[in-house]
Amino acid sequence: MKNFKIAFVSSLMTILILATIFSYFYFNNKILLANNNIESVSEKLDEPNDSEQVDLKQIDDNTNTLYQERNNIITRTVKKVSAAVVGINVTEIRKYRSPWGQDPFFRYFFGDRVFQREVKSLGSGAIISPDGYIITNDHVAGNASKVIVTMTDGNHYNAKIIGSDQISDICLLKIDTDKDLPYIELGDSDDLMIGEWVIALGNPFGLFEINDKPTVTVGVISNTNMNLGRSRDRFYLDMIQTDASINSGNSGGPLVNSIGQIIGMNTLIYSETGGSVGVGFAIPVNKIKKIIAEIKENGYVDRNFWTGLSVQTIDEGIARYYGLQNVQGVIITHVQSNSPGEKAGIEVGDIITHVNNFRIEDDNMLIGVLQEFRTGDKLKLRVIRNNEEIIKYMRLEARND
Repeated sequence: MKNFKIAFVSSLMTILILATIFSYFYFNNKILLANNNIESVSEKLDEPNDSEQVDLKQIDDNTNTLYQERNNIITRTVKKVSAAVVGINVTEIRKYRSPWGQDPFFRYFFGDRVFQREVKSLGSGAIISPDGYIITNDHVAGNASKVIVTMTDGNHYNAKIIGSDQISDICLLKIDTDKDLPYIELGDSDDLMIGEWVIALGNPFGLFEINDKPTVTVGVISNTNMNLGRSRDRFYLDMIQTDASINSGNSGGPLVNSIGQIIGMNTLIYSETGGSVGVGFAIPVNKIKKIIAEIKENGYVDRNFWTGLSVQTIDEGIARYYGLQNVQGVIITHVQSNSPGEKAGIEVGDIITHVNNFRIEDDNMLIGVLQEFRTGDKLKLRVIRNNEEIIKYMRLEARND
């Protein structure tokens, strides 16, 4: 029994010794392999191969492609024209009559008093020549006693009103500097495509004053030749419709095409809330060219012509009396002797439905359409006489006062 215990202990010791020796060599070999792997990884990190260099180049190419896609025709155009967009600060002296002036009793004791109040407002404009001519709306600066123009470089200039036309809502300003100014080229509003991209720039809500930069909105031309009719003493015909956002303070700012040419002047919006709902209108640039050329030459727009015609809008009663159905226009109620109307062969009872390409819906529309023309212009009139349509031509003559 004793010999058995000794043999068992000896066998156990032998097994432990062999296990220790095996473990030593096995784990030592693993450590060596791990070290070799670490060195191999280190070498790979220190010495990048060609395939990794190609991957880095691919990343650079992707970055450049992304930049080129972001730097599109819109962003390039904005960069091109922004420096020529200005903010306009206006001071206007408005006169008000006493509310008691209509009462004879108060007027006897206090007279018909007139009060003055200084009113400040904001608008937008665009420089159209290097010598400092600026276009804006008449309702922005036409009656101003003082106009200050803010440039994108932070400089402020006093502007002079060269002339302003209330009927077309176009005003021409000028600032004087000793250097050429950035300006925007005038385009051609007869060459517009519905759906083409347009950019509206300006000073909505006076935001231009925060960092001397115009606000930019983008849209498309929604429609052209929009005849909106009369608003107070202004007539808005042949307007450009756009869904580019136009808000308070944008009036007078440029509407430019994608190559940086002015195609219109942002002027008004249709809105029930007062904010932009994507229905804005701009005065076409070809009309602007015509008006500012006259202002530069004369200081005003000369519309001193006459037709010698008296008209009345066709209402339901007139239509019933003459047996007219689905006819819109104006009926001639009087023709002066030796007038342009008489020379054109217009007679009492004739109904004018169109002047050139303008459809005449009422007497206000006729008045507005005539403002588009000048002395000497020959007008094509579509006339209904005895339920038949005929064509007459009338040449506008200067009024002899």
